[in-house]
Amino acid sequence: MTAFRAPGVRPFARFGVRNVNGAAMIFGVIGERLDDTCRPVWIHVALPMRPNGITGWVPAAKVHLTEVHARIVVVVSQRSVRLYKWGRLVLRSRAAVGSSATPTPVGRFYVNQKLVPSNPGGPFGPGAVGISAFSPVLTGWAQGGPIAIHGTNEPWSIGHSVSNGCIRLPNVVLTRLFSQAPLGTPVLIRR
Repeated sequence: MTAFRAPGVRPFARFGVRNVNGAAMIFGVIGERLDDTCRPVWIHVALPMRPNGITGWVPAAKVHLTEVHARIVVVVSQRSVRLYKWGRLVLRSRAAVGSSATPTPVGRFYVNQKLVPSNPGGPFGPGAVGISAFSPVLTGWAQGGPIAIHGTNEPWSIGHSVSNGCIRLPNVVLTRLFSQAPLGTPVLIRR
């Protein structure tokens, strides 16, 4: 899949059918360009790459569109996560967020993968909901410092600014979020 700066003009990025973790490649849809019969020809998408917030255009014929009726809102200053489905609040939790040295990035992102670690007692707990954001400072990390909402093996950290930019939830809450936030779910991270 090739992403273009404008419909059909200046290709600038290529994506495989699967990402580096073997998960399906997901894009967040922003808009579309229609033909004379009102059929989509080009899809304007948010891309899972640096810099955060980069967008591009992909041919409509190359993507499968799915409606998503959920959204996640993270408020860093409140150290909180909320999940809405069909506009209704269905989950609310305290969270650990990035420290001042490794802050959680703010902006509009989306769920681009869900990962189940081999060790549910490890640092990611029972799972990680990967989002399209990257750490603003950890550029040398594996895969460029991707950000996720995940569980933790440090439950004391919930409610504190101690992570490397990821959003940590209590494991029981993460399990609920993991099952209720489908791929493509918009994620708004505010200060």
